[in-house]
Amino acid sequence: MEQFSLCPRVERGMKLLSKRWAALIMYQLLSGPQRFCTMESALPISGRLLSERLKDLEAEGIVKRDVFPETPVRIEYSLTDKGRALEPVLKGMEQWSQAWVDPE
Repeated sequence: MEQFSLCPRVERGMKLLSKRWAALIMYQLLSGPQRFCTMESALPISGRLLSERLKDLEAEGIVKRDVFPETPVRIEYSLTDKGRALEPVLKGMEQWSQAWVDPE
């Protein structure tokens, strides 16, 4: 039986965006650079999973991790140009959800 496949780029993009919490983390970073603790308190996600997703998004070139050599060390996460290019997609998902998804 022949296996159906979408465009490989579309498939890879969908896999990336559909990873658990990835889209919400990117949405959270649309407002600007944030520290880990700020994101952890804003999202209903464990620190371990948040750390894992941030590493995944950083490996994909979507999130940038900046370390500031201060005492104590300050680390901020922000979207790269590649990540900011997803803003229309994320905002479109927000608009669609507000129009069509019933709150629980």
